[in-house]
Amino acid sequence: MILAKNMLLIQVICQKDMKKSTFLIAGKHAVTEALKNPRRRVLKILLTEDSKKTINKENPNHNLLKNVKIYYKTKIELDRLCSKDNISHQGLIAEIEHLEEIKIKDYLKLTNAKKDIIFVALEEVTDPRNIGSIIRSAASFNIDGLIVKERSFPSESRLLYKSASGCIEHINIFEVSNINATLKYLKTKNFWICGFDNNANKDFTKHDWNGNNVILFGSEGYGIKYQTSKNSDFLLKININRTVESLNISNSAAVVFHYIDNLKKKLLG
Repeated sequence: MILAKNMLLIQVICQKDMKKSTFLIAGKHAVTEALKNPRRRVLKILLTEDSKKTINKENPNHNLLKNVKIYYKTKIELDRLCSKDNISHQGLIAEIEHLEEIKIKDYLKLTNAKKDIIFVALEEVTDPRNIGSIIRSAASFNIDGLIVKERSFPSESRLLYKSASGCIEHINIFEVSNINATLKYLKTKNFWICGFDNNANKDFTKHDWNGNNVILFGSEGYGIKYQTSKNSDFLLKININRTVESLNISNSAAVVFHYIDNLKKKLLG
């Protein structure tokens, strides 16, 4: 799978100064995929006896709990740790470190022979559930990377990891200081900036998706900022039933990602 190969290549260009802060994630898929990821350091696992049996049964070819500190807890004890976020831990909680930081410039240098790169940029999208769902769809439909603003990206959110269902381990996430500056830089690298706006005139399925593209989504409330829209080469929309005002941003993203991935597969034959 192309995405998996790209993730292995990224190990070569990761920055050495790993963020050392740790945080908790919860849920079977989030924890299992973190354990499978060779780039992710898992410090300890809190789990029930039943969940240990399940994780070993569902992953017979991987000794996922080897070299990891294990602490057995009751369901009630795990419930307390997740009560604030009101999420289902499914008997598994892990303490993990951040992945090493990935820079867009380094990624592009390493993949300079790759054609038709698709990035997704999120401007002021703040809901962890939405971001997690977008990450899940992006990984599912072979998006090459997600661009987020570092100061507003909830990188330690259990809700985000739960919503991403483990897919955060399978996609490149570029945390940048300024979305607009990053878009301008990518335009110099032959990327087209395609902003999604409910008031746009052009249906995204009528757009030519050849070449390198950035799919840009604005905030859940007011969409793309005026200045950012000015930096967009195209403004596109998803045509939906006129009686419906709009789609949720994560639903919109899934529709767009699936269409583009399917289009690419058809072109490749």
